[in-house]
Amino acid sequence: MQATLEQATQLGLKEEEFEEIKKVLGRTPNFNEVAMYSVMWSEHCSYKNSIKWLKTLPRDGERLLVKAGEENAGLVDIGDGLGCVFKIESHNHPSAIEPFQGAATGVGGIHRDIFTMGAMPIASLNSLRFGEMDNPKTKWLLKGVVKGIGHYGNCFGVPTVAGEIYFENCYQTNPLVNAMSVGIVKVGETVSATSHGAGNPVFIVGASTGKDGIGGASFASANITEDSAEQLPSVQVGDPFEEKKLLEACLEVIQTGALIGMQDMGAAGITCSTSEMSAKGEHGMIIHLDKVPTRQNNMKAWEMLLSESQERMLIVVKKGQEADVQKVFDKWDIHCVQIGEVTKDKNLKFYMNEELVADVPAESMVLGGGAPVYTREYAEPKYFAEINKFKQADIAIPADIRAIGYELIQLPNIASKHWVYEQYDSMVGTGNTHTNGPSDAAVVRIHGAKKALAVTTDCNSRYVFADPYKGAMIAVSEAARNIVCSGGTPVAITNCLNFGNPYNPEVYYQFVHAIKGMTTACDKLGTPVTGGNVSFYNQSEDGPVYPTPTIGMVGVLDTMDQKMTLDFKKPGDLVYVVGKMTDDMNCSEYLHHICGVTHSPAPHFDMEEEYQVQQTIARLINEELIISAHDISEGGLFACLVESAMVNGLGFHIDTDKHIRKDAFLFGEGQSRVVVSVNPHLHAMFEAELKGTPFMKLGTINATQQITIDDHNWGYISEWKDAYDNALEKLLN
Repeated sequence: MQATLEQATQLGLKEEEFEEIKKVLGRTPNFNEVAMYSVMWSEHCSYKNSIKWLKTLPRDGERLLVKAGEENAGLVDIGDGLGCVFKIESHNHPSAIEPFQGAATGVGGIHRDIFTMGAMPIASLNSLRFGEMDNPKTKWLLKGVVKGIGHYGNCFGVPTVAGEIYFENCYQTNPLVNAMSVGIVKVGETVSATSHGAGNPVFIVGASTGKDGIGGASFASANITEDSAEQLPSVQVGDPFEEKKLLEACLEVIQTGALIGMQDMGAAGITCSTSEMSAKGEHGMIIHLDKVPTRQNNMKAWEMLLSESQERMLIVVKKGQEADVQKVFDKWDIHCVQIGEVTKDKNLKFYMNEELVADVPAESMVLGGGAPVYTREYAEPKYFAEINKFKQADIAIPADIRAIGYELIQLPNIASKHWVYEQYDSMVGTGNTHTNGPSDAAVVRIHGAKKALAVTTDCNSRYVFADPYKGAMIAVSEAARNIVCSGGTPVAITNCLNFGNPYNPEVYYQFVHAIKGMTTACDKLGTPVTGGNVSFYNQSEDGPVYPTPTIGMVGVLDTMDQKMTLDFKKPGDLVYVVGKMTDDMNCSEYLHHICGVTHSPAPHFDMEEEYQVQQTIARLINEELIISAHDISEGGLFACLVESAMVNGLGFHIDTDKHIRKDAFLFGEGQSRVVVSVNPHLHAMFEAELKGTPFMKLGTINATQQITIDDHNWGYISEWKDAYDNALEKLLN
């Protein structure tokens, strides 16, 4: 039965897209076919409003083993015959409606992207955004998301080693939940998401198919509204124990040599995996939907085609080796059912009880094939005028700077997140080295190798809101700075680009200029983009969220001896800041949340300064001239000093610069600065090695636990640690 235009538009297709489908097929599509195109041509799957700009990102590098978009995740060479597979993706809309399952299945989905390539996941990270902490809904969302991440990761057995959380009013209705997975594979042993060889059998393996998650890709390509909760069936349900079995079975079946290709079933389920594998291999498939194991009786063809039930894979097997594959999945007590075969022609033919229910060219459905590509208009945001009005001189210097510092370190964006990360198993697999001393990036051992990975997620979205180009450069640079301060060499990034509605010219301006900023920074720092995710439509009746291009970055340590930690080590050591101290409070937590200024320019940042500071810190670590390194970020210099001092319960004495207003000196967030501690016997060698990089000697570390600033007593570090550690929990309770 032919589909109507009304049905097509109800599924999210535009009239011109419906007409294009008619041209592709040479006839009017039936409902099943329209449903398939609606998910494959959704923003979530096709990137139709973003691919033009994504192609401008730097995607070449000497360590890259596959280019962005070629496989499910990025793959970089880390030496010693090993590759690192990593990717970050969003699960924002599902988490806004059902936070536990939304976050849990986000974690499960990103891990599948890693092991479908043949890699063993060894680390999980996340980047989260919520509304104001005094809002009951924020507390409900936060608790549900954290519980979901912890539940899935802890049961699946991959440590959650790092992440970030921010609280801003713009995320009140539409939180952001970005999940990253990092895995290890031997070079040459990866599996591709492809199919070829007419007659080769196609199997579905893993969990049964149900009605959960139907239309999830379309759901993720629309604004959040009051009615979104009615779409609860669009949220998938995860089973981490089933995924753990699936992981082990998939890695084992690779060793049989029987696989042609493997693809996880994420967004758009069977439709996506069959079309993408077929398009890549330039073949077609015949699929018998009635052979798919289901959780519910009498599922319709379109429900099976669109279901996003979790923990499922599609594999193509060499004909004659079916028994080898079946044996592995039988061992792990997992469904392994042949549902079709590869064909010479390039169409996908779906049958239900021997009736042909859909017949579409695979290439016509996929990104880079027949999926539409749009060029959207963009215009400078009107709120820039408000930003340009800001004058720092209009902000009065507070009489009691110490009281401001005490309030600052208890702000939700700065205070300890231990209430969150203590719900995650960070030590399963014994790869995380955090117990050996905290670093700006998580440092993870690779078992059986001398090397380690430094991994991080970073983005200050308020900076991007203030200046999309500069803010995106800062996001990339901070990620790299965190890795350098941990002793690693930045290698490559993955990104999760969270923005509002792309049809809003001001939102699209943010997107375009963020891409340009990311490109500039990645080119300068030598960190190409391996892939990632675009998440548009993060928008509610209240307006769009801050533009949030989250950066996931991987770096390499050749040996664990290179690891650098952020904690002050012993009394008498000298404290320096490497980088330029500026009279700049722009976009700081202090200015925004304490002074109440919502619109100010992005903080001081210069790409050349950033590069020079990172090169200098790497050299200082390599030559063993510094004992600790901690980059200055949210909360400015003072928060950075407190975080370095509290680990070992040490105090510090520093002097400020009389030429810079004291609140800007202590709480400003000017970029490209790192606090380091130095053995006093090495201070001359240390200063000589700076070679033109700006620096300032701040003071010394003491054993009395006292904090002294400009000879004023600020109390004991234990008091500050108590306030810092317990602020978030007090707000939650």
